[in-house]
Amino acid sequence: MILETRRLILRGWRDEDASSLFKYASDKRVGPAAGWLPHKDENYSRAVIRTIFAGPEIYAICYKGKEDEPIGSIGLTLEGSPERPLEEGAAELGYWVGVPFWGQGIATEASKEMIRHGFEDLSMQKIYCAYFDGNERSKKVQQKCGFTYHHTNPECKVIMLGETRIEHVNLMTFLEWENTKKT
Repeated sequence: MILETRRLILRGWRDEDASSLFKYASDKRVGPAAGWLPHKDENYSRAVIRTIFAGPEIYAICYKGKEDEPIGSIGLTLEGSPERPLEEGAAELGYWVGVPFWGQGIATEASKEMIRHGFEDLSMQKIYCAYFDGNERSKKVQQKCGFTYHHTNPECKVIMLGETRIEHVNLMTFLEWENTKKT
């Protein structure tokens, strides 16, 4: 599936995206803020594309007219895990954007489309979105999208980094989203 916004195309990841993925995901300012290690080489990025990014509802973020160069990733996790359970009808939104594109509203624009997709196309009833303490950029994206505070996890295990962090979890329900469309 391909999703579209005013400036963006959200599409599935491809093997040939490995160089673009490495270019942006190797920056130490990106991955650790989101809970994952910076990519070490293109082969690692290709492996991520073939495994993690091969899941359903995971999209490459691309500018229209430049669909061959992903600048970030966005997705909805539809199935929880023992560490992060999700109830029936719920999803978790996750995203990141390469540093050169920070401050341009890309994450907000892509997130709003994924939220629409989750509620309208996938019939979700709730969408969660979380950020680690200190990640003000992600917090602002979630506020702009209309998420509201749900809870704080004071001891979130960040397995890939071998750390424990404070995690703030926000929520948007279908009814809340419907009401924001009216204003």
